[in-house]
Amino acid sequence: MTDKDVSQEDSFISHLVELRDRLLKAIIAIVAVFIVLFLYPGASAIYDVLAQPMLATLPPGTRMIATGVITPFMVPVKVTLLASFVLALPFVLYQAWAFVAPGLYQHEKRLALPLIVSSTLLFLSGMAFCYFVVFKTVFHFIATFAPQSITPAPDIEAYLNFVMTMFLAFGLTFEVPVAVVLLVKTGVTTVAKLSAARGYVVVGAFVLAAVVTPPDVVSQFLLAVPLCVLYELGLVAARFVKSRESDSTEIEKV
Repeated sequence: MTDKDVSQEDSFISHLVELRDRLLKAIIAIVAVFIVLFLYPGASAIYDVLAQPMLATLPPGTRMIATGVITPFMVPVKVTLLASFVLALPFVLYQAWAFVAPGLYQHEKRLALPLIVSSTLLFLSGMAFCYFVVFKTVFHFIATFAPQSITPAPDIEAYLNFVMTMFLAFGLTFEVPVAVVLLVKTGVTTVAKLSAARGYVVVGAFVLAAVVTPPDVVSQFLLAVPLCVLYELGLVAARFVKSRESDSTEIEKV
């Protein structure tokens, strides 16, 4: 084995060690936030906040149910863990940034940090939009179609699965501007080509909404329309971003 091979192996091991340390720090941050939230305000209180959009549409005096033996304990714990991850997300993304930053050029660093910050804010905005607008609208819409002979009593675990799916769908949907900017920046495509594909994006948005959301027009509309609007915002932002080829040309000129 040559000195060069030994040096490459040492470098690879050092990267693995750093990756392990960054992941450990991120996990510790999530666990620390989880412990704080579990102690105060408590897992039950956090779940009550998450369940509020559903409870507001149920008949007076009606509560949600738990069909499993340990479900009343595990579901609030899962919700608290989800909240801990969301609150610790800026620190987690900082660890990711600190790991990849040394391998980036200066012009790439100038773009990467704003992308990390904007992607975090957009994902959280998607979750907030889902909680404050979508849930309230969809649950009220569904409640109006419930027959008078039926008393809705949603299961808390099924509700959690639904909520997490919707949070993920809307969080990723709000990342569309970041995806558009990255496609243009990396030279995969151009703003002109993306603008020409606008019609396909609109159709794809409604197809995706039909697959991800519940089978009602309201929730599909509330996902598809923001996706199309955010796609347009991504096109606007991408016009101010130079592609990788442009950056390479400028570097060669220097």
